[in-house]
Amino acid sequence: MKKELEYYMKLPYTRMIREIDDEGGHYYHGTILELEGCQSTGDTIEELNDNLVEAMESYIAVKLEYGLSIPEPVDDSKYSGKFVIRLPKLLHQRLAVEASREGVSLNQWALYKLAQ
Repeated sequence: MKKELEYYMKLPYTRMIREIDDEGGHYYHGTILELEGCQSTGDTIEELNDNLVEAMESYIAVKLEYGLSIPEPVDDSKYSGKFVIRLPKLLHQRLAVEASREGVSLNQWALYKLAQ
């Protein structure tokens, strides 16, 4: 079965939206997690969502035109929110000291750092 634009547009892609206040003013920035580089902005959430739909349509249309693979949404039920990572001792120490200085747990500090 050949997958067309309409097929991909109906899939439940993950939208990541951030409210921004910077030298450019107040606006919203959104990305489609599974479609690397697919992003847009808008002055309101509604405008951002409309712009993300347009960005997705363009992104997918170009991929289809050139016969490139298009990632499909991932099943988020397989993610528990937990993973184990080994660190060099000095990095572990630095993070632990920073967390202590901020008055938060190492886990909270690592989450904060990863989210940046």
